[in-house]
Amino acid sequence: MAQRLVPLLVAAMLAGCAGQGTSLRPAAPAGAISFLAFGDTGYRLDYLDPADVTPPRDEAAFIAEARAKWLKEKRPAAEFALPPLAQVAGSTVAASGLLPTARAMDNWCRTHACQFGVMLGDNIYPDGATLGADGRDDAKRFHDMFVEPYGKFGWGDADFRIYTVLGNHDWHSSRAGAMAQVRFHETTRPFHMDGISYAAQPPAGKGDIEVFALDTHVLLAGEKVPDDRLADDGSEVVMTALDTAEPWAVPATPAERALVADLEIRLKASTAKWKIVIGHHPLWASAGGKFQQSRALRAALLPTLCRHADLYFAGHEHTLELATDDCRTAMPGTKLPPLPAIVTGAAGKQRPLNTAFMGHQARGNPQYQPIFARGMVWGFAHVSLAGDTATVTMVATPDDGSGTANVLTRHRFSRRSGLLK
Repeated sequence: MAQRLVPLLVAAMLAGCAGQGTSLRPAAPAGAISFLAFGDTGYRLDYLDPADVTPPRDEAAFIAEARAKWLKEKRPAAEFALPPLAQVAGSTVAASGLLPTARAMDNWCRTHACQFGVMLGDNIYPDGATLGADGRDDAKRFHDMFVEPYGKFGWGDADFRIYTVLGNHDWHSSRAGAMAQVRFHETTRPFHMDGISYAAQPPAGKGDIEVFALDTHVLLAGEKVPDDRLADDGSEVVMTALDTAEPWAVPATPAERALVADLEIRLKASTAKWKIVIGHHPLWASAGGKFQQSRALRAALLPTLCRHADLYFAGHEHTLELATDDCRTAMPGTKLPPLPAIVTGAAGKQRPLNTAFMGHQARGNPQYQPIFARGMVWGFAHVSLAGDTATVTMVATPDDGSGTANVLTRHRFSRRSGLLK
């Protein structure tokens, strides 16, 4: 198989490119509001897990390890594919999509309206902010992960904000590390947070749009989630062992133990025309490795989303996906419009789909309607809200690191909340 190589020289050339320049953002079509949705950004080659580079691996060893992992995860052998590769500290590693995807978003938003953004967690790999425990300064880490790629986003609009949630990797080091990242986003423009779960109205929406941010890692840390395992044919194996979260991520306050109840109250009270919920973990995903987390999340969260939300955005799986859930399992006996479930977690790392698992998932869950799925890609979503229609465009950027923005697919969803009264 031919290797796809992204040299460090290309990555270096891309550093600092995102957001440069002074051109103003283009105006949105009359009556429309548009935004970016992207997740799993925080994979950067100078912050790798030591296990990724020690002992040094040449290209052949990397390919052999990648193939073994592919087969262990029960993916069809004939579909084996490599991510783009780079060399770091004498080792072959998967290349980072952080700067290429940020540059692609910057290029896209110079010709398309981008009035706010949502960033969907796993903002810092491998372990979030560490308070210096790994010998790295968090101020520099925040600059490298956030300010350099996204700090100048806005394209002349002082009200532009990137509404942010944390992911599981952001919690890895400690609760104090997670809160250090929250404080950075609370105090540094263009980012926005207000604790780990919050609601905010983007100024461009003029009250018609409200974003509801939910820390799904803390939510799932309080649930019983079985381990994942697939059979050789890609079907699920029933497991009794439980997946365990870090003890410091387990809900620790009354507010953290009531995340879903609080979200329901906020959604129900909202007068916004569009109610957009963002989290890190997806309701449905096609990579096949984290399906029990999605199942637990659906059990805990989907009734609330089905009753009140228009769109749900997540990352976690490093893929680009569009699907709907018709709510028949979450809300038996009711007739509700389908809930769009959008995965856009390919802004830093790539992950393959598992087509064998995808077939079993679709056949076993009639409430789930997959529309589009792409793995082994860097990219993001661009969303336009106009009237009662949300147009979601999935955009990829090539492995050569050029920052070119290429449309993969475009799909329209109808607003739900106007039909839920």
